[in-house]
Amino acid sequence: MNGVRSKGVNGQQQASSRVNGHGDGTASQGVDRDKGESSEDEPSTANGHTRRPLHGRKESNPLAPPFIVSAPGKTIVYGEHAVVHGKAAIAAAISLRSYLLCTTLSKSKRTLCLQFPDIGLDHTWHIPDLPWTAFKHSSRRKRYYDLVTTLDQELVDAMQPHITTVSAKAKPQVQQRHQQAASAFLYLFLSLGSENSPPCTYALRSTVPVGVGLGSSASICVCISTALLLQCRALSGPHPDQMSKEAEEQLERINRWAFVGELLIHGNPSGVDNTVATNGHAVLFQRKDYRKPPAVEILRDFPELPLLLIDTGQAKSTATEVAKVGHLKTAHPEVTGLVFDAIDSITRSAHSIVTGENPGSEASITHLGELMTVNHGLLTSLGVSHPRLERLRYLVNESGVGWTKLTGAGGGGCAITLLKPGASSSSDSHLNGDGAQGSALQELELQLEAEGFAKYETTVGGDGVGVLSPALICGEEIDQEIFLGAEGREGVEALVGGGRDRDAWKYWRP
Repeated sequence: MNGVRSKGVNGQQQASSRVNGHGDGTASQGVDRDKGESSEDEPSTANGHTRRPLHGRKESNPLAPPFIVSAPGKTIVYGEHAVVHGKAAIAAAISLRSYLLCTTLSKSKRTLCLQFPDIGLDHTWHIPDLPWTAFKHSSRRKRYYDLVTTLDQELVDAMQPHITTVSAKAKPQVQQRHQQAASAFLYLFLSLGSENSPPCTYALRSTVPVGVGLGSSASICVCISTALLLQCRALSGPHPDQMSKEAEEQLERINRWAFVGELLIHGNPSGVDNTVATNGHAVLFQRKDYRKPPAVEILRDFPELPLLLIDTGQAKSTATEVAKVGHLKTAHPEVTGLVFDAIDSITRSAHSIVTGENPGSEASITHLGELMTVNHGLLTSLGVSHPRLERLRYLVNESGVGWTKLTGAGGGGCAITLLKPGASSSSDSHLNGDGAQGSALQELELQLEAEGFAKYETTVGGDGVGVLSPALICGEEIDQEIFLGAEGREGVEALVGGGRDRDAWKYWRP
């Protein structure tokens, strides 16, 4: 079997995080900042974002050059809801990603700054003022290689005076999101760093939509975990000559600490999201006993396939949909049991394809797509679809370009469409010579836009966490001002995405 089994997700689960940043040294427990550093040189503008000459930065970088860490979001491809009741599911990485730029500051600055402009978070701590005594006490100190499966409440409490000042004047919902992100980052920083850690700015940009079940927090946590482990020299990769076992061990180390971040954000995460964001490709997971971590098989041969990710714009509640299925199971245990068994059979059939001889062949893709159609029908029988999802499926079916199913809890939210071989985005249909398929997809995209659906062209099954070190693409230095100035998801992807300079990014590939 072409997978790698572990006892659980990361040995358990993973962390969600944010980015640290740089400040001006005026904070005691913390100050929010509104503006970043400016440049001495006059920047130029090209292709929608600001360009800076290679040596045009104001700050000196005596300790280390800036670097960027990136990790993907995820989608559940097969097995929603049945997985809650002990059956298997497959989740896969999507090419929508989070990016964390780490900029080391001069030694005279003793500050740690988070800049997450996509959610409006901008906060600075003074490194010497942080609760090092609590985190470095001999009875509580954790090493980078330790397996951490629970939070130390005394350490969480020790952080609180430094968390309550984060976005203190923001609206409650915004403040909660900012403080969760800051908690995830600061717990990892205090666990892996020291009073002598270099001052640094952590700037985060993400192309993963938030709050729609695509693993955005896990993607960020993986970025934070990786960046901090690199800075404390607990990772040696990735590099082309790295042995497979070493790459696996380092991915597991990243995954474990990312899970810790997820604990601070979600309380009781499954660990699946961070495992997908770390390893990429896809995972088969199953949790028969909720007192134990799930069994996870990493599917490294899962083919990278073109996908439309479509947001219905209909708000949904995961808890409500899960409870709905739970009530149905209580009322009709035999019937729902058979539905869960059928969904499990779909997941197992998909697993046999992606671990088989030619998972990327046209026949295999067709098989996977047909399984998605049946999976959606079974989920509909459980009552977790929505008129917007059914309208979306009708439009895709009429276009003939692919196979569609809801992803996640349902009741609204997102759906995924696996494109048929020969279908392509409207922007490049003229390149592949398949005018009929390209035209059909273009018409579908226009229809989706007219009816208020938000569409993201992506792929499923690609790489996990990656590093761009130094932060150079096509000879251009990506500094903080350029990075933060990129406009929207498209601007971020155009600036630092792998499409510009695929060889510049390095990935752990066991």
